This record gives sequence, C-alpha cells and structure tokens, in this order.
Amino acid sequence: MSITQRVLYKLTVLLILPCYTTIVRAQPTRSSNGMVVCAYPDAAQAGLDVLKKGGNAVDAAVAVQFALAVTHPQAGNIGGGGFMVYRPAKGTPNTLDFREKAPANASADMYLDANGNVIPNMSLYTHQASGVPGSVDGMVAAHKKYGKLKWDALVQPAINLALNGFKITKRLAADMNRNALVFRRLNPGKNYLLKEGGWKEGDVLVQADLGKTLVLIRDKGRDGFYKGTTADLMIAEMKAGKGLFTKADLDNYHSVWRKPVTGNYKNYKIITMPPPSSGGIALLQLLKSVEPYPLHRYGFNSDSTVQLITEAERRVYADRSKYLGDPDFYKVPTDSLLRPGYITSRMQTFNWNAATPSASIQPGTFIGYESDQTTHYSIVDKYGNAVSITTTLNDSFGSKIFVGGAGFLLNNEMDDFSSKPGVPNMYGLVGGKANSIQPGKRMLSSMTPTIVEENGKLFMIVGTPGGSTIITSVFQTILNVIEFDKDIQQAVSARRFHHQWLPDEVVTEADALSDATKITLQKKGYSIRSTGAIGRVDAILKTKTGYEGGADPRGDDTAMGY
Repeated sequence: MSITQRVLYKLTVLLILPCYTTIVRAQPTRSSNGMVVCAYPDAAQAGLDVLKKGGNAVDAAVAVQFALAVTHPQAGNIGGGGFMVYRPAKGTPNTLDFREKAPANASADMYLDANGNVIPNMSLYTHQASGVPGSVDGMVAAHKKYGKLKWDALVQPAINLALNGFKITKRLAADMNRNALVFRRLNPGKNYLLKEGGWKEGDVLVQADLGKTLVLIRDKGRDGFYKGTTADLMIAEMKAGKGLFTKADLDNYHSVWRKPVTGNYKNYKIITMPPPSSGGIALLQLLKSVEPYPLHRYGFNSDSTVQLITEAERRVYADRSKYLGDPDFYKVPTDSLLRPGYITSRMQTFNWNAATPSASIQPGTFIGYESDQTTHYSIVDKYGNAVSITTTLNDSFGSKIFVGGAGFLLNNEMDDFSSKPGVPNMYGLVGGKANSIQPGKRMLSSMTPTIVEENGKLFMIVGTPGGSTIITSVFQTILNVIEFDKDIQQAVSARRFHHQWLPDEVVTEADALSDATKITLQKKGYSIRSTGAIGRVDAILKTKTGYEGGADPRGDDTAMGY
C-alpha cells in the first residue's frame, strides 16, 4: 500500500468516530447556574454533582476526567494526556499542558528500519508507542492551583463507577465488541473490556483493577500513580513488551503551566492553547484568514463559504507541518505566524475562480525565523469560572494495550511525532524537524480547547476530539454561532467538512454540502470525498439568563446543568 493509499485509508477510518447515523438534538440544554458537557452521561453526572456541592469548574473537571477514564475508555484516560484552558471569573486566564512526553530512551529514528523506512504500526500498536502519561499529574496540578473541594471527594465518583459498574450504551458496547479481537491479540493473559458472547446495551461494566488504581490515586495523589504499586505495574508492562519509559521517566514527568495564545475575531477574544498544541495558533490563523470576508452573507456551507474556508485551511496546515512543535525544544515563531500582514499575504494567492492545488502551497516564510481518539469536556460553574479540556490516548483505546494488574490503557501518542520528515502519521499529517522525536520532548497535538469572550465577558467554551479535524471542527463551530446565527446545539450538530493541505481533498460528512455546491466546487478543481462523522464537539454558550449546553449527537455526549 502506497503512502497516499495508507493516508486515505486511515483518514477514512479515523474521521468516523464511529460512523453512526446522526441523531438531531433540536434544543440546547439550558441552566441558570453550572453546566457540564462531556462524552458520557455518567461522567457528566459526576461533574454536575460536584458543582451542586459547591465545587468550582476545576473541581468538576477533575471528577469528569477520572470518570471518563472509567466510562469512556476509547479516549477518557489516566494513561494519556491533554491540555486545559482555564478562564476564572476574576483574574488571568491560564493553560495547563499535561501532554505526554517521549521517554529518555527515545530517539529520532526509533521507528525506522535499516533502510530508513518507517516500520508500519510500530508507533501505534506496540509498547514502544507509548509516551510518559500526563493526565494524573495534570489533574493534581490543576486541583492544587485552583481546586476548592477535597481531592478524595473528586476521585471517589470514578472509583464507584469502576468497582460497582455502570450500564453501557449501545455505542460503547459496539466499540468494545469491534476491538475484542485486537484486545485479545495484544493482551495475552488479560481480560479487560472483554465479555464472552460480546457486549450489549445495558450490560454492566465492572473494572476492578482500574478501581484499585483509582483508589491509590485518591489516597496518595500523584504518588499513587507515578510511584509505588501502579508505577511498578507500568514498568513491568514496559519490560514485558520492550517498551521505553522507566521509573525515572515517571519521576521526572511534570505538567507545565503556559501562557495562553490569544487573538481577536471581530469583537470576540479567543483564548486558546499554545504549543505543543498546534490548535491554538492554527485556529487564530484560520479566523483571521476569513475575517475580511462576508461569511454571514455567503451563508452556512454555501459554495463560497466552503471554498474560502478550504483555502484558509490548506495554508494553515502547510504552516503547521513546518513551524509547530514543543516550545521547550524548538523556537516556535508564534508572533510571526499570527502577524496580520503575514496571514493576509498567505491568502493573496486565493483565487475564487479555481482551487489552489496543495502541491503549489508550501509553508510560508517570514523575516527573522530561526530554523489527533480524543475526548473533550466543557464546564462552567455558578461563579463564572470556565474550563475547556481536551484529553486523549491518541487512537481509539490508545495502543489497545492494558497495564496488567492496573486495568488502564496505554497511549500511542508517539505517533504524533514525525517518525520521518514528510511521512504522514495516522491522521495524514506531515511534519519535520520541529516535531522530530527527542528524549523528554512533548509531541505536537491538534487539540484545541478554547474559550471565547465577547466584550470582555465569557461567551463560549468549546472543543472536540477528532485527530487532525479537531482544529477545523472548533473553527467551524465558532463560525456557526458568530456568523450563521445558530444556537449552541445547532452549531454543534451542524454538518462539517475538512481540508488539511495533504492529502489535497475536501472531506465532508454526509449531506454537509448540497449537490449544487459540490458541482460548483468540483468545476473549480476541488476533490470532494464523503466520510462518516467528523468530530464530537462539546460546547457551552453564555446567555442573558444563564448557559446553553451543546452535546454532540455523533456520540454519547451529554449536557447537564442546574
């Protein structure tokens, strides 16, 4: 299979999260106090209960994170990592980077054979695919800085769900059944997420080993994961599968507080994640690229809207391939990439009469330059504090390898590095030196947790899973509200499309574009391919009377408020 064929295949698989018929949710969930929107109803309930007990948005985020590790094993995790954007009701916004890191034993060519070619699936479904996990450290750090309620009370709901079990949905049953064969193949002697005869809706899933691990985290905090019994089990698993991270890697892992990247779109302020997320910079570039154009007049998903957005996306993703990486290892030219004159210059080659071939688009140049399966949750409390968190194992169920005795999945985030310059990762994204593998380095991400202000006041909390489509899904959801006058549920449910420079095609959800729009675009040279569901956006909109929650009908996502 050629590289192009492999990328197309993986995009087809990965854009479907999975491919179920979209259920239209006509109305947003409304509340006057707090709101939680996340990927699974039991996790949303855990967060809402914390808010009702007087906890703040960060307290609720901790409860949701651990509950999702139990109820949404496709992406909820303690063995992965993520990003948090926090906007207090009073004070300065902040972001927390709890992205995984490459082990100290990692190297730039670790996934290449003797001929310098990428070894298929080595960065995906092996023990060597796992970066050092960051989620537990991230939750500990967030709670220490901003939490209000006691730590043990926030972890306990997840323990209850793991040890007592919870009723699974039709979608979760199907996902576990679909992966049963690979679970068995990659986990000899283990029986996690497996059921004789297969799972069905309404079955109760009990996870005893995961519950024991969560008890240690409840009682010992960070040390309950990065030291002691759980650390021993992780290292034993690494040794059994020739994995790379060690106890020293676990000891040395620490999440990092970073200054948000911010920008404006009309009278809205965008507060979003800096590198090693590529999402924040890319989102701001996209918004500024389309700002001069009358999108409201063009209309939702019209041929002009789709063409303009596609051309902006192809240029932004080209920049992403060269300039974005871990800022602790690489000088990311953030100011240059976000300079209005630079963004304007990138759009000057846009021609309404014809598509700009991606082959003719290269990363931009400027003076002074020195040479992703995921889940999202949005929370706001009665005080007005807002949290936007995207967290991931990378692929659905991560590497699909469990830590024996501890009951949780290992990530396969190492695939988010550039295994070889110019060779696509599982999402079809290409990269170079900026995102090369180095010991202790954080891999580049597309996660784009975002908070929007209007005239200095909280306006919107938004984010999504979806690999390379995360950035464009957040971008389109924001435009759906601001430019196309949709309420938050309509904005989240609306059909989406995506372009990422390479491969050179517009990928659309079913019925996202009318036949007439497709014909118009194809005549201009655009290649259009239909796929399954793109993204699972969970968002909250501030209203005059309170909050509206939009939960994506593409998944089991749930909005709860009070």
